Amino acid sequence: MKTVTLYTDGACSGNPGPGGWGAILSYNGHELELSGGEENTTNNRMELTAVIRGLQRLKEPCIVELYSDSKYVIDALEKGWAWGWKKKGWIKSDKKPALNPDLWEELLQLTMRHQLRYHWVKGHAENPKNNRCDELAVHESQKYRRGGS
Repeated sequence: MKTVTLYTDGACSGNPGPGGWGAILSYNGHELELSGGEENTTNNRMELTAVIRGLQRLKEPCIVELYSDSKYVIDALEKGWAWGWKKKGWIKSDKKPALNPDLWEELLQLTMRHQLRYHWVKGHAENPKNNRCDELAVHESQKYRRGGS
């Protein structure tokens, strides 16, 4: 299996509010930047969407080194929380509904196709690829704040 690197980030102006996501896929010296946004969303939805869109671009099962500054995404995947929420009908251990079950459902399906390795990185720090994903995400969110451009 090929090993690819996926950096992701999400941004939201207001929570909820206009949001954007950015992702960078790297393989064998080649990079692909992806980004998008929504008019009314949350930061966590954008974080999840970035990972989903990155994984969807892979044409075959891969080993994916996933880098994100979202503890929400990394912990829920790495610690298996999202699978537990799904098993309990999208209810968390505190008996509250798990948020974003539609996106988690999509992401869990993708994680079964690929072999993921999770890496949390500090946001807004000295990681150029994480910072670039943030730039992409913020740029996308600003399109909706200005009413499009």
